[in-house]
Amino acid sequence: MRASRLVQLLLLLQAGGGATAGALARELEVSVRTVYRDVEALSEAGVPVYCEPGRGGGVRLIDGYRTRLTGLTSDEADAVLLAGLPGAAADLGLGTVLATAQLKMLAALPPELRGRATRIAERVHIDMPGWFQHPDETPTLATVAEALWHDHRLAITYQRRDRTVERTLDPLGLVMKAGTWYLIAREGTAIRSYRAARITAATPTGESFTRPASFDLTTHWNATAEQFARSMLRVTAHCRIATTHLPLLRLMNDPAAVREALTCVGAPDADGWADITIPSESYEVLAHALLPLGEHIEVLDPPELRAQMIATAAAMCTRYR
Repeated sequence: MRASRLVQLLLLLQAGGGATAGALARELEVSVRTVYRDVEALSEAGVPVYCEPGRGGGVRLIDGYRTRLTGLTSDEADAVLLAGLPGAAADLGLGTVLATAQLKMLAALPPELRGRATRIAERVHIDMPGWFQHPDETPTLATVAEALWHDHRLAITYQRRDRTVERTLDPLGLVMKAGTWYLIAREGTAIRSYRAARITAATPTGESFTRPASFDLTTHWNATAEQFARSMLRVTAHCRIATTHLPLLRLMNDPAAVREALTCVGAPDADGWADITIPSESYEVLAHALLPLGEHIEVLDPPELRAQMIATAAAMCTRYR
């Protein structure tokens, strides 16, 4: 346990250029006294680490020190090789860089781990897009990524549904969602998402920009995705459902709607049926989503959706009579 913590401490110092003992203690989830004992242990092992007192001081490594840290466990080596998605790296213009990095890592591994690590590629393949989907063509993505790496402003031509627009953006991040790339960028003070396949031209302006210090890509994307999913839920239906068949709601293929519905399931009656309010983007979509539940659900309100369900059921009976 301590050996693992010492390696983590060394990596933190190497990556961050130094930190206060308090900050290291919070990161490692130990006491400040333990941090000082670990620093002493690293120093005794020959690592050039020292404590700088006073305001602005902290625990630091001598400038220029680097360690190869070849003591990877077999599980850690497997995880490193799985972490790189070759298709994504190639899209971003980093395919060769990824391959070189993996070769360097394999060369640093002891022989007993190298064989297992190289078998990962033979046994695991990650296919990001869903079934019946084809990856987008993204000819400008490498240019976008290059501007992103270096905080360079970007002039793009973007194909919207109804027209083509010109935009000058500060690229803040790239997100791959189910095999589709999205650029998260700032235009003025607004931060928006752009589907990379619709960027038909991208040209660096030669200007640099400063990233907003408070921006966190993962937090922003999760919040935006949840907000978008909720914005699509414009109508609701009051229904009764057999509680034994609540899991069948997943057939709706709308996770946001299902999550919302499951938060308001009423108490089951003597027959095991419960009231539920189900949201959707439209009554037409909702009617088709509820039909697979068959006799295990009944629409109570609104009347127009109930009438649509009755008409559809009657038409099916006529068709199959």
